[in-house]
Amino acid sequence: MINKEIKYFFTALMFFTRIPCPSWVDHDEEYLNKSRKYFPMMGWIVGGIAALIFWLSALVFPLPIAIVLSTIASAWITGAFHEDGFTDVCDAFGGGWTKEQIMTIMKDSRIGAYGVIAVVLLVLLKVFALHEIGLQSHIFLTFCFINGHTTSRFMASTMVHTHDYVQDIDKSKVRPIANSRLSLPEMLFSFAIALIPFLLFQNWLLLLTLPICYVSKMYLGYYFKKHIGGYTGDCLGATQQITEVVFYLSIIALWKYM
Repeated sequence: MINKEIKYFFTALMFFTRIPCPSWVDHDEEYLNKSRKYFPMMGWIVGGIAALIFWLSALVFPLPIAIVLSTIASAWITGAFHEDGFTDVCDAFGGGWTKEQIMTIMKDSRIGAYGVIAVVLLVLLKVFALHEIGLQSHIFLTFCFINGHTTSRFMASTMVHTHDYVQDIDKSKVRPIANSRLSLPEMLFSFAIALIPFLLFQNWLLLLTLPICYVSKMYLGYYFKKHIGGYTGDCLGATQQITEVVFYLSIIALWKYM
């Protein structure tokens, strides 16, 4: 049992980051599906690395530069995996009029004007939001780095349970994830992982960010279903990126009540 859990964890680490994994970790359909309960833990790791780079950079550079360097670190450690999905979604839904056009554009590896403009604006919004939080407290910004990545990954994971997958499953890299849903205990375990960072700061008002992010995810799910009938792997990446930014904006909106 423990050995399987270790494999599930390393499968998630291998699939969603560039961090080297043991040689005995290989691609397995069952492990990839079960690894989804560890997605929020990948947020711990990516957010923790971003926070570490921020603190080290802040010893030398001004706040804006430290935040940009931390953002670069988080994109590098994931291989810009989710940013790529967000870019593809913006290109597809911006340039396609029918489901067939949207799906065709989404599969195209080239980046169009919609994708470039959208990802630039998204990163700018993320950096400015983090900067605003950092002006208030560097310690609280560390919490936001970790919890923003953790919460957004959990939200993207829930899309598998609330909406249908619409691509040719046999050809998709997310086939195992789309093909099987986690059990209730496994989802509760994943949710508990996402909740732990909230305990570190001990401000329960921050829990209001969870329903705000979830509503954002449900709207995205509604939008995807309306235009293509459900979600794709790229839609999951876009959901992670958008709910991460929504988390930061929610923090700023709630700040005056803390």
